[in-house]
Amino acid sequence: MKKISIVAISLVAVLAVAIFSINAASGTYGIGEQVTDFKLKSTDDKDISLASIPNAKGYIIIFTSNHCPFAKAYEDRVIALHKKYAPMGFPVVAINSNDPASYDEDTFENMKAKVKEKGFEFNYLADHTQTVAKAFGAQRTPHVFLVTKKADKMVLEYTGAIDDNSQDVASVTKRYVEDAIANISAGKPVVTNTTKAIGCSIKWKE
Repeated sequence: MKKISIVAISLVAVLAVAIFSINAASGTYGIGEQVTDFKLKSTDDKDISLASIPNAKGYIIIFTSNHCPFAKAYEDRVIALHKKYAPMGFPVVAINSNDPASYDEDTFENMKAKVKEKGFEFNYLADHTQTVAKAFGAQRTPHVFLVTKKADKMVLEYTGAIDDNSQDVASVTKRYVEDAIANISAGKPVVTNTTKAIGCSIKWKE
C-alpha cells in the first residue's frame, strides 16, 4: 500500500509540473499566477486598462463576441453579473477578440451597436490583434477569467464557464463565477477554480 501511495503522489507531482510547464510554454496564465495588465480600446473610444478601472478589487474578464449564439444566450446574465458585482468591486470587463474578417458582426462598429442595443454598462473592449486572448489562453466565447488585485499585482483565481447551463438560465444549478467571488469575499480559496468553457471557438486570424 505504501508503494502504491508513493507512486500515486509521484504521479500527481509530475502532472502538476507538466501542467505548469504547458502554461509556461504557451505563455498563458495558470491559476494563482500573476496577470499582466493590458490596454484596449473600448466602444466609447477610450483606451482602457484594468488599472484604470476605479475601486476594483478584481475583474470578471469575459471573452465574448457579437455573433456567437452562446455569447448571445449569456448577454443578460453578463449584464446581471456586472450589476450585482461591480458595486462590490468586481466589474465585468468584456473583450471581443474575434477576427472581424470572419464575422462582420464582430467589427468595432457593430460592437458599438451591441452596447447601445443591450445597454451594456461595463467596458466592452476590442482585441482584434488577439494579443490579450492569447495571453490569457482564451478559447471560447464566452470564456471567463476571474482576476483579483493583491497588493501590487493581479492574480488569476478562476477560469471557465459562467455557470453550468449555457442554454436555459432557469435550469442553472451551479453558478461558478458567483461561487468563486463568494469564496474570495469570505477570504477562502476558490473551491472550483477551473471549469470547461462552453461556446463558439474564437476566430483566429490566418
